[in-house]
Amino acid sequence: MDIVLVHGAGGTPSTWSRVAPLLSATGHQVHLVTNPMLSLHADVANTAAVLDDCAGPVLLVGHSYGGVVITNVGRDDRVAGLVYVCAFAPDEGESVQDIIARYPPAEVSRHMRRGPDGEWASDHSPEYWAEIGWDVPEDERASFDADSRPSANAIFAETTGVPAWRTTPAWYLVAADDKTLRPDTQRDMAARAGATVSEIAGSHFTPRVWPREVADLVEQAAASLTKVPR
Repeated sequence: MDIVLVHGAGGTPSTWSRVAPLLSATGHQVHLVTNPMLSLHADVANTAAVLDDCAGPVLLVGHSYGGVVITNVGRDDRVAGLVYVCAFAPDEGESVQDIIARYPPAEVSRHMRRGPDGEWASDHSPEYWAEIGWDVPEDERASFDADSRPSANAIFAETTGVPAWRTTPAWYLVAADDKTLRPDTQRDMAARAGATVSEIAGSHFTPRVWPREVADLVEQAAASLTKVPR
């Protein structure tokens, strides 16, 4: 099956550096997306273009803000399923900012900084790692910092169209100790989307910290869609 992996805000395909090899090893065709993060509409178009390189049915996998992207790209008829990894799953007419505003602030809000053009980036101080990404090995934190990019405010403010999860099977992996996207927010979105839900202990960095568990859920979704046993 063709699997398209979509990173979150501030991220790059390195989000999936431990997950992608596990999926490739089981015979899946894995496609990594690099979104510009200048607007949601542009990221949706950029990700949708990757579908042209896919030979068969597509399983979209999104982490964090990447969930907003796959919620919109998933309307394409070539998409058979959606996997959300501690990700946003907005409804029609809803933005990331709308979702966040309905809940108390997540701990990461204390570490967010705005740039001169209104773009957002997190301040990866020692305090950030201690509170937000405590489970990321220390020797990997420098590479994460090097890969990180600012994200335009538009990716959080622009609204979603008709969500693909209304008509497309979805799976959701909740990070139960997430300090970036509150676990209660994750559970509420997963329930609204009618997703098959799994939970794992840990931070928002689930693809880096628990790659085998993420790959297992993706493979479970792929097997369900293709009716081929794992």
